[in-house]
Amino acid sequence: MKPAEVNQKFKELQHKLAIQFDSDTPDIKVILFLIGVQELGKGPKKFSKRQKEELMHIANCRLFSELGFYELEGVDQDGWPHWRVTKPIPAYTVLEQEMLMKTLIVKYFEDVF
Repeated sequence: MKPAEVNQKFKELQHKLAIQFDSDTPDIKVILFLIGVQELGKGPKKFSKRQKEELMHIANCRLFSELGFYELEGVDQDGWPHWRVTKPIPAYTVLEQEMLMKTLIVKYFEDVF
C-alpha cells in the first residue's frame, strides 16, 4: 500500500474504534493495547500497568510476526503468549517505524475482523 492509502485506512480504523468504544480517537499505543487484549484472548478486564506494557509487547510481536521477525513460542501457565525473535528488526527511521506500524495494524484489522 502507498503511504497515503495506509494513512487513510488508519484514520478510518481510528474513527471506527472511537465509535465502537465511545472514546477519543485512539493513538497507536491504544490500538496496540487493544490488539494485545485480543491476542491474549481473555476479554476485557482490569490490567496492571506492567500487564498493559506486556499486552503492547504481545501486539508488537504479533504484528511483526507477519514479517517473520517473531514466532509464537507458546503460552505460559497463565495463558499469556510468549514470542521468540527469529531475525533482527532493521533500524528504521522514526517515520519508517510509524508507517510500518500503521501498515501492520491496518492489515491486522483487515485480516482478523
